[in-house]
This record gives sequence, C-alpha cells and structure tokens, in this order.
Amino acid sequence: MGLREYIFGFHSEDLAADYLKSLGFEIICRNFHSKFGEIDIIAKKDDVYHFIEVKSTSKDYETVYRVTQKKIYKIIKTINFYMLKSSINSDYQIDLICVENGEFKFLENISF
Repeated sequence: MGLREYIFGFHSEDLAADYLKSLGFEIICRNFHSKFGEIDIIAKKDDVYHFIEVKSTSKDYETVYRVTQKKIYKIIKTINFYMLKSSINSDYQIDLICVENGEFKFLENISF
C-alpha cells in the first residue's frame, strides 16, 4: 500500500469515527493491533461493544465485497484477544462501514 492509499484510508476512518459519534457511539479505541490482526474502530453504544471494519474506495465498485470470510476470522481472533486483555465480558457485534464517494453504508452485525 502506498502513502496515498494509506492517507485515504486513514481519512476514511476519521470520517467513519465522526459518523459513529453523530449516531451516539462512544469511540473506545482506533486501530487496535495484535498478532492476530487489526480492528479499525472499537466503539460502544447501549452497553454493547461494536468492532467496526472500515472499507473505502474512490472507485466504482462495492467496498462490501472486500470483506472476506478470512478477514472476519482474523477480526474475531483479534476481538477475543482484546476482550481477554481488557478483562471485558460484554455483548459485542462486528459491524462494517463502507465509505464510497463520501457516502456511508453502515452494516451492523455482519457475519459469514
């Protein structure tokens, strides 16, 4: 990934975090890394943790198709590590925010 793509992705995550705040979410953490993978945004609303993958594009294709079963598996392993490390025992879900040409698609509780 080049610098341009990195900056574009980071900016999209900023937009997604602001969007979540406008919906009443509390942002807990951004870009959580572990040996298992990375979670773009960890947020909380109504006592439920939301582990959010952000995908963005400036092209004419659907970003939702860039989330694979393998990616979901890595996210789940990372969530388990985060919750164990943070001593959290709470409900959670995996969400996806697609940023396409400045518009948001918020898909909650995704799975394969």
